[in-house]
Order: sequence, then structure tokens, then C-alpha cells
Amino acid sequence: MDKTANQVAPKTAIGKAVEYSINQWAKLVRFCENGELAIDNNRAERAIKPFVIGRKNWLFSNTSSGAHASAILYSLIETAKANGVDCYTYLSHLLTELPKEDCDIDALMPWCFAKA
Repeated sequence: MDKTANQVAPKTAIGKAVEYSINQWAKLVRFCENGELAIDNNRAERAIKPFVIGRKNWLFSNTSSGAHASAILYSLIETAKANGVDCYTYLSHLLTELPKEDCDIDALMPWCFAKA
């Protein structure tokens, strides 16, 4: 990169890209130092895609309580997915257990449900 930086004009698109790469070099090679780090953020991008697609649908949450309820539901569904739990089964279990007086909220977390 240092050699290339000397061979391209700094104001050109390639020159700006080379300069950016040099300035971000420590961050760019971080994944080489730790094999557990990903080279890209595709996993995060895929995780938020349903929210981006559904953004127009949320315009119909015309009350703050409706928007709050939607946020709770989306959080439950995405957390269940992240823990490898079937969303329908998990939500059915939640709706059965939550009304009970002796309900243990900690035991209802998706990471606990996945182990059950």
C-alpha cells in the first residue's frame, strides 16, 4: 500500500482509496490477528434486513403504544431466532406461561428455552 500510495495521485479516486486503506490498516488486518473475527459484517447486515424491509409497514403503528408493542414482538422474535428457537413454538410457550402467577421470567428467556 505504501508503494502504491507513492505511484497514484492523492486526489484521484484510487488515491483516496489507498490513503483510506493506509489510515485504516490496523482495523483492516484485525481479523487476521484473531481467527474468530469475521472479515465482513454480512451477518449483521442479514440480521437487520427484515427491519429494513419492514420499515414501511411500521408507518402504520399510528400510536406510541402500538409501536412499543411491535418493538417488543420484534425483539422477542429476533432473539428467539438468534438462539436457534422456533419462533412460533417459543411465542406459544411464552403466552401460555406468562399469565401464570408463579412464572419465572428468567426461565422463559430464549437461551433457556433452547436448552429445555
